[in-house]
Amino acid sequence: MRLFKRFLFGSAATLAVMGAAHAADLPVKKAVPIEYVRVCTAYGAGFFYIPGTDTCLRISGRARYEAGYQTSYSRQAGSGGDTSGYRGQLRINLDARTQTAYGTLRAFARLEAASRTGTIHSGTQLRIAQAYGAVGVDERGRSQQYVNVDKAFIQFAGLTAGRASSFFDFYAHDFEFYGATAGSDNSSTNLLAYTATFGNGLSATLSIEDPVFTRSPVFAPTGSTPAVSPVYVGYADGIPSRFGNVDSVQRSRLPDFVAALRVDQAWGSAQLSAATHEINVGNLSTAAAAGAGGVLTGIPHTNSVQGWAVQGGVKINAPAISAGDALYLQGAYAKGGQMYIGYCMVAGCYAQANSGWDGQKFNQPFADATINPFTGQLQTSAGFSTVASYLHYWSPEWRSALFGSYGELDFARSARLAQGALFGLLNPNGANAFGSSAVGVPGTRFYQLSEALRDTYQFVVGGSLIWSPVSDLDIGVEAFYTQVGVKSGRVIDSDKSPTAYANVAGINSGAFVPRTATQDSLTQIRFRVQRDF
Repeated sequence: MRLFKRFLFGSAATLAVMGAAHAADLPVKKAVPIEYVRVCTAYGAGFFYIPGTDTCLRISGRARYEAGYQTSYSRQAGSGGDTSGYRGQLRINLDARTQTAYGTLRAFARLEAASRTGTIHSGTQLRIAQAYGAVGVDERGRSQQYVNVDKAFIQFAGLTAGRASSFFDFYAHDFEFYGATAGSDNSSTNLLAYTATFGNGLSATLSIEDPVFTRSPVFAPTGSTPAVSPVYVGYADGIPSRFGNVDSVQRSRLPDFVAALRVDQAWGSAQLSAATHEINVGNLSTAAAAGAGGVLTGIPHTNSVQGWAVQGGVKINAPAISAGDALYLQGAYAKGGQMYIGYCMVAGCYAQANSGWDGQKFNQPFADATINPFTGQLQTSAGFSTVASYLHYWSPEWRSALFGSYGELDFARSARLAQGALFGLLNPNGANAFGSSAVGVPGTRFYQLSEALRDTYQFVVGGSLIWSPVSDLDIGVEAFYTQVGVKSGRVIDSDKSPTAYANVAGINSGAFVPRTATQDSLTQIRFRVQRDF
């Protein structure tokens, strides 16, 4: 037994020695060092180095809930009739920066998505492909999903390239929930810009911007899509010989050119902006002329015109009243570019005419231009807007804002007269094929009451109260009142007289007396809970 134990112990010792010797001959693998995420302090709080690179990244975002209520006057067929709406929204921001020999290289991206229903759904976003609507019986026109690449730009050595806010914008509804005031706040656009800095907070920017997001449709009385505007061509032996058609859908040829001069200092900021905007439509129809006297020569192609806009704004910090207080003042004027004055913000943009709420008594026209039906040439609209907004901190946790705006949009008197003359030639028996875009024959009762190409005004006044019990959490409510109206005369009340535009002859003869209005108004309230991170 003792001999057997000695044998076992000896064998184990031999194996252990042999294993150790063999292990000594194997290559030793060192553990890969763990690269921990390092904080980047060069660009402010929240940045960290992307492992393995010298690029600093900040990830941030937002979650938001909103509920809204607005007055509604109509339950007629085809009208929404909603008084409430809801929204859940997310936002994700990625901000990447690298220090180079030429300065900071930056890339910024922002993705937004939302589910919206009722009065908070947006026809404006549908029209520019940033949302898609539901198709259910009870959901159509009341529910939509919203997806938007709001920002995706690169900044390097003064260059900005990508999708970003227009350099024309200044106030851009900084203190508002809804963004109801009439002021420039265009949807983010695709641009290429260069900014030169001169020291002491002074900078100048030249920007080439995508014109698609600053267009309002050229007036076409048919209201069809694509819009087709009848154009009178000529006479043969004193008889109207034919009417051609002009395709009034705008083409993309020249970009918008934007210039801005800006100063940012301790007292606040100020900016002067200017923009050009080409209006370029399609060709005249080549349909053959008919009538006694033979074939007539058609009018020439509609020449493009350059719309333009100018804006001035100032932001004044008021720490003497309370830390964080600030006042914005802004004014803008445009000819052939109403998107730059933000006149359509309440009613909804990218439409020839629109109403901002269910049961509104009449549509507001927003056309950048009309095509004269006798010359075939463009006549631009003109408008202006003014905005004031003040933010006050009652305490670090409580703040409120007051805001208001006033604006007008006017059309050339000759433009409306020409469209009215065409209406009479195309409707000798008083029949109306144009709906609410019909102008009517000058001198008739219908012409006096038609909403098409009427000069209008609007004003908005509102305020908000926001509680921030902890950092980056806002719980608040906003309410605003807006009024729209015609600058002279009266218009048909489409809510109270929905069949009026199908009774042109009856209106002119006095057999049909429509209800009329000079203005309409709306009150809206929104509640918001928002967390930024």
